[in-house]
Amino acid sequence: MIRKATSADGNAVAPLLVQALGHIAGIFAGSEHYEDAIPLVKTFFERNDNQYSYVNTLVFEDETGVVGSVTGYDGARLHELRQPVVDRLREVQPDFTPGDETEAGEYYIDCVSVDPAHQGKGIGKKLIAAFCEHAASLGFEKVGLIVDKVNPDAKRLYEDLRFNVAGEKDFLGHSYFHMVRKVLH
Repeated sequence: MIRKATSADGNAVAPLLVQALGHIAGIFAGSEHYEDAIPLVKTFFERNDNQYSYVNTLVFEDETGVVGSVTGYDGARLHELRQPVVDRLREVQPDFTPGDETEAGEYYIDCVSVDPAHQGKGIGKKLIAAFCEHAASLGFEKVGLIVDKVNPDAKRLYEDLRFNVAGEKDFLGHSYFHMVRKVLH
């Protein structure tokens, strides 16, 4: 079942967010061990004022609990939603200044993740479809995301889900394809 997340989902969703963030989680934690970012990410998830918040998240729950999540928001709100994260990271990394991975006019998928024990069951595809339906219900014409160029499997998955490469972006030390899917015709 797919449902809106609540702040009580933090223990389940924070590791999923860290898994999706990958090397970015390492930047957040100041560590090569991405899982070190789980407490910080959980704190942001449980708040309602930032890009990783439960208010921006849908979860997939089965009989074992939450096993997948998708987090995203209106690209026009990126700076506003990212500011609490940037403020916190600048406490230890004063020069932290990420570029923009999204833009106005698109509903942006920031993180999509499925617990490794539940991958290959179509959960990620269902979450992305639900996210796209949500974006359309809000009047957005397109959904955007970035996919690391070193992850061709993810790029193919998104292409299978009708996302097309719209450009390229450099973000926090990696090169990404910016991909877009039209959701309103």
